[in-house]
Amino acid sequence: MSSTPPNRPWDVRRLPAAADRTFLVTGGNAGIGYFVAEQLAATGAVVVLGSRDPRKAEAAAESIGTRVPGARVRHLRLDLADLASLRPAVERLDVERLDAVVHNAGVALDDPPRRETGAGHELMFGTNHLGHFALTRWLAPLLSAAPAARIVTVGSFAARSERLDPDDLESARDYRPKRAYGRSKLAQMVFGFALDRRLRAAGSSVSSVVAHPGGALDSLTPARPPVHTTTAGRRLRGLPAALLVQGKEAGAWPVVRAVLDPRVEGGQLWGPRFFGLRGAPRPEPVPAHMSDAGTAARLWAASCDLTGVEPHLGLLPAGRT
Repeated sequence: MSSTPPNRPWDVRRLPAAADRTFLVTGGNAGIGYFVAEQLAATGAVVVLGSRDPRKAEAAAESIGTRVPGARVRHLRLDLADLASLRPAVERLDVERLDAVVHNAGVALDDPPRRETGAGHELMFGTNHLGHFALTRWLAPLLSAAPAARIVTVGSFAARSERLDPDDLESARDYRPKRAYGRSKLAQMVFGFALDRRLRAAGSSVSSVVAHPGGALDSLTPARPPVHTTTAGRRLRGLPAALLVQGKEAGAWPVVRAVLDPRVEGGQLWGPRFFGLRGAPRPEPVPAHMSDAGTAARLWAASCDLTGVEPHLGLLPAGRT
């Protein structure tokens, strides 16, 4: 997808040019998504911020513009919790092709009670996983129109210690917010790996990659007012943690590399170099519970039932499910 010389080490500060590309970043108005969008904009690409809130998206676009002169940033109103709205949203995208989508947006709740989307899905599972699952279906024609599009799913370190319960994917029986969040991110990652296996089997030119930011703290994140502000005291208090974790600007590096680097392969997992928590991006072994075919098949079937989309998601020939 870029012109990086094959033997040149990847440099997070010297990204390859991508002026002929268009990228969609869900949740690109804040957090990791904002820094992914800012870094991708620096390549000359058109970057579309998928966001529910036009005002926040406008603030993010303005912030990116101050850091990246001439940045080409757009906003797409996108609410992943509202499955019925996703197809019309994609129709408003108004592009001939999409070179990558970054499935980044997410909801993280810390306290009960259990909350639901308008369609009755547990909010974190319904937004983080089901929303991106359905969005992939409606983006399929645009992704397939690109020479070698990528679907990059942003996972989480929290998913490593969780396991999916196929009989209670939406935490209806035993709701614990942090566990439900970890399982929603695990579902995303299982989907990302399973999607690439299906794409490869079908001979598709689209690939699916999973990346995670490691440990990314607000206190170690550079200011981008009004998108992200911090105080000197807060930064000072966060400095000891920098031995183990990093800010969200650095947390975006594995995701950006997964989008841009032509040496990245479908089915890979990318994260920070040091213990998966901080540092430059590198490929990691895929944990067995994230690549288990049986778990993936049950999740895929349930996701189709819950979203109402067909198993091939429009990315595979109809007979290859």
